[in-house]
Amino acid sequence: MDGAILYHGLGTVLTPLAPLLLRRRLRAGKEDPARLGERLGQPGRRRPQGLLIWIHAASVGESQSVLALIGRLREKRPDIAILVTTGTVTSAELISRHLPDGAFHQFVPLDLPGPTRRFMEHWKPDAAFWVESELWPGLIRAMHSTGKPLVLLNGRMSARSFRRWRRLRPVIAGLLGCFTKVLTQGAEYTDRFRVLGARNVVEAGNLKHAAEPLSADPGELTRLQALIGNRPVWLAASVHPGEELTLLAAQQRIAATVPDALLIIVPRHPARADEMLHPFTAQGIGTGFRSAGQDPTPDTAVHVADTMGELGLFYRLAQVAVIGGSFIPHGGQNLLEAARLGCVPICGPHMDNFREIADEMSTSGAMIPVQNADGLSSALLDLLQSPDGRARAKAQCRAVTGIHDDVLDQVMAEISPHLPHGEWT
Repeated sequence: MDGAILYHGLGTVLTPLAPLLLRRRLRAGKEDPARLGERLGQPGRRRPQGLLIWIHAASVGESQSVLALIGRLREKRPDIAILVTTGTVTSAELISRHLPDGAFHQFVPLDLPGPTRRFMEHWKPDAAFWVESELWPGLIRAMHSTGKPLVLLNGRMSARSFRRWRRLRPVIAGLLGCFTKVLTQGAEYTDRFRVLGARNVVEAGNLKHAAEPLSADPGELTRLQALIGNRPVWLAASVHPGEELTLLAAQQRIAATVPDALLIIVPRHPARADEMLHPFTAQGIGTGFRSAGQDPTPDTAVHVADTMGELGLFYRLAQVAVIGGSFIPHGGQNLLEAARLGCVPICGPHMDNFREIADEMSTSGAMIPVQNADGLSSALLDLLQSPDGRARAKAQCRAVTGIHDDVLDQVMAEISPHLPHGEWT
């Protein structure tokens, strides 16, 4: 049986279970109770008049990577509206703060026949751009069936996903064939997409290089700098469950040598901050939570920044940043965010989601790769105790982040032929 027919049939059977699924996700804090209808394809607002571009970005990282592109599109054609969809509450909160006039957010509908049909009938996009690697067959095929352009932006595919899809090449080839063009982050991904059957595949560079530095409240930055003073500060950014023991081991070793060092932890999921901090409190380590209004004091060894949208503030406070998601098999988080703000990144062994960037930065000395807690402790001590070493690494960070300044121009040149009619370049 054709894979698309089977998928559609399965979706039809599962559609009655959609409300149950959403209620379960709601109890887990993974849905916005005021906007559940959007997940069922029920629009949260009227469609703007005129042409509309749809950009789908799965979560926080993907949506942040296309903000600069959205800004450029609106700058070139303020007459065209831009619909941005994501699938997580966190991404919705963050992206909504930064979208320019004429761009707006909706939750992506569940990839089921009913929600997909309602979504497409209401929004009627004139072109669609999907970001990175989230491939929802129902939505992709529905967009393809309109005959309007559908482009994959910033495409990447891990080695693990490539091996899995290669065994199902007829299925993935049919899905990738729906894209008018595939723009990849690098040569390795270009080869993988071509082998799997994608057509019109072009290496255009990584849009994450085009992102603006994360913002911070100037007044709050000044206030916290005054509170922290000259203490050495290291940051653990976007920490995932399972990484806290690695951080604890590093913190204990650092405290023995640099007793006034302050660790700031930014959990990937703030709701799990209490659970993540338990190993530290069990050891009697002085801690505080930003969400509770607890500022760092001289007795605070670990400060938990369990708030949303403030990562740029804490990168500016720290000298060194440990990149979360890299000490478990998750694939890492965006190390460019730290490098842009002069905060030297240290990464664990699992950086598959950012492999090309990590390799480039590691080779130039702009990022420090480590394998475990011992390596992390040694790297942190070296950087915290060596102003000259930090200065050299920061200089390399500035150099690496400046090399790819033209990536947005490259992407615009590639997508312009597939945008609604008019002047774009």
